[in-house]
Amino acid sequence: LRPGDNFVAGMYRGKVRMLVNERGEQIVEAGPAIPVEVQGISGVPHAGDEFVVVTDEKMAKAVSGSRQLKVRENELASVSKVSLDNLFEKMAEQEVQELRIILRADVQGTLQAFGQAAEKLSTDEIRVKVLHEGTGSITENDVHLAAASEAVIIGFNVRPSVKVKDLAEREGVDIRSYDVIYHALEDIEKAMVGMLAPSFEERIVGTAEVRETFHVPKVGTIAGCAVIDGKIERNAGVRVLRDGVVTYTGNIGSLKRFKDDVKEVLTGYECGIGVENFNDIKVGDTLEAFVMDEVEAEL
Repeated sequence: LRPGDNFVAGMYRGKVRMLVNERGEQIVEAGPAIPVEVQGISGVPHAGDEFVVVTDEKMAKAVSGSRQLKVRENELASVSKVSLDNLFEKMAEQEVQELRIILRADVQGTLQAFGQAAEKLSTDEIRVKVLHEGTGSITENDVHLAAASEAVIIGFNVRPSVKVKDLAEREGVDIRSYDVIYHALEDIEKAMVGMLAPSFEERIVGTAEVRETFHVPKVGTIAGCAVIDGKIERNAGVRVLRDGVVTYTGNIGSLKRFKDDVKEVLTGYECGIGVENFNDIKVGDTLEAFVMDEVEAEL
């Protein structure tokens, strides 16, 4: 192996710019069984990848390009392909949401630690899946893969070029860059919480007592009420109580003060309340207004 040789290692290619031996000395040639550091490769191959010297740069490009294309095809196929063997599994997993991630980092060691920590965030409700990981800057191929598989790209100590950023914007792909692993993991966890269906808590906002009822043609029964606690809001839900028993639960259809539509009526004031799709309101009934507050989901 000599400086100037074209080579392919895994799916990456290069041209030997410099050879350095185990003592850190620059050498001009390396024979069999001689360990050397090679400078001039386009990416970081995996341990165990075969290192092959080829005749010229054209052949190196062709072999490298073919291998990279094959890797991308396999990644895309692994996301979308369904076989009879895994059909039932995929059907069973429809209830399990998946957060897909493409990872890029500056060095292999950081990449491995980052990827393992991210996948450990998986829960029974949400699975974190690293579709692809690699060292070096974020590439256009990463964006295409993310777009096809609905994944998020996370870069650790790497940044996308302007060209890649523009492509990501066009494809609607989210690219996030971090310097600290903890911050990246924290954001992944937040994204997972966002994927969980939110829960809701009921909050009683007011209570009104029915003092009179009126039948309005084409509208239905309107309850003449006095607000005895809190306030009645136009957009609230409503529960009709008769002798402490719930007879109907629905929504407020109309809320008026005299003849004017209002958004809310406070304690101590009288108002007219119409209940959507319910006309069996009687004097003495209690109308309980409530709203549903969204509660942030927690893992």
